Amino acid sequence: MPAGSRPALLPAHAMHPGFRFFAAAIATVATVATAFLLSACDSGPQRVVLNGATMGTTWSVIYASPEKAGATVSPVELRALIEGELEAINQALSTYIPDSEISRLNAAQGPASVTLSPRFARVLDAALSLSNVTEGAYDVTVGPLVELWGFGTRSREGTPPSDAEIDEAMARVGSRKLSWDAGRATLGRPAGMRIDLSSIAKGYAVDELSALLAEQGIANSLVEIGGELRASGVRPEGSLWRLAVESPDPSKARFIEAIAVSDAAVATSGDYRNYFEYEGRRYSHLVDPRTGYPVAHDLVSVTVVHKNCMIADALATALIVLGQEAALALAEREGIAAHFVSRGDDGLEVHYTPAFESYRQSSQADAAKM
Repeated sequence: MPAGSRPALLPAHAMHPGFRFFAAAIATVATVATAFLLSACDSGPQRVVLNGATMGTTWSVIYASPEKAGATVSPVELRALIEGELEAINQALSTYIPDSEISRLNAAQGPASVTLSPRFARVLDAALSLSNVTEGAYDVTVGPLVELWGFGTRSREGTPPSDAEIDEAMARVGSRKLSWDAGRATLGRPAGMRIDLSSIAKGYAVDELSALLAEQGIANSLVEIGGELRASGVRPEGSLWRLAVESPDPSKARFIEAIAVSDAAVATSGDYRNYFEYEGRRYSHLVDPRTGYPVAHDLVSVTVVHKNCMIADALATALIVLGQEAALALAEREGIAAHFVSRGDDGLEVHYTPAFESYRQSSQADAAKM
């Protein structure tokens, strides 16, 4: 990326066609994250629910079938298509598969440039654009720091890392050190630097599954992977997809905000599930790549609504790393629909951008009663 350039928040090629579900009809989908499908008692004879495992979490799809003449794909056939697409995505982007494209890239020695597959290139280009917009608060090379703090593939026991250990890891962090040619889809990197797209890959996969359903003539669907979600059209019953943002403090309220969406993606990032404490200090799994330390501000969770789940997924992470003041300023400047929950003197506080207003279905107090 040329020095001094400031790409659009959304690359043009990225404009294509997380939340925990709660519904008696889809209890097997009840896993992970940060919002709930409302109206659990609703059910219709045309509602189809598919679900399975992927990316260390679960996936689920809800749709009505058939929707129109010619849309004759069976649930069995659709499941096979979904699982095939997820397998292809994992084979490109999963760092947990030894022979995946990203694993082979990370294992390669030396700084020689390599040509990436269109799938890999598209996700990486979106991630690098967002890193530039957030001035490094979002960075797909942060892996060494995440591992060092014990939030990666292995847990850390004992004291937090030393300053020397953090400095050593920081030397291998920073997407500006990458040499990326978007036109040729070639990537060069310093020896030892690794790429990790886990903060954006689930959102990308949601978009791809949503597009796959549309190709099969399914215009109304809800696709979710590990809490990241995209709603297309309307529910099988004909109304908008209604969701509720989970409260970070379930002892006070189950939900903190209700929203309704159509043809939009929703993603949430929070610091209240994965952390450790040492000598009275709380260390979140959200590590700031600019400092090398876990974030230490009062912002608890960020929910983003966006047309594109890949961007919503990454933005939610970027905004919570920035902290409320900087995140709110960025979101308002870029017209991002974002919802913020922070710790205040008197409990949790809610803030949101003007772009988020149109999605709200209830006040904080109303959502708390759901």
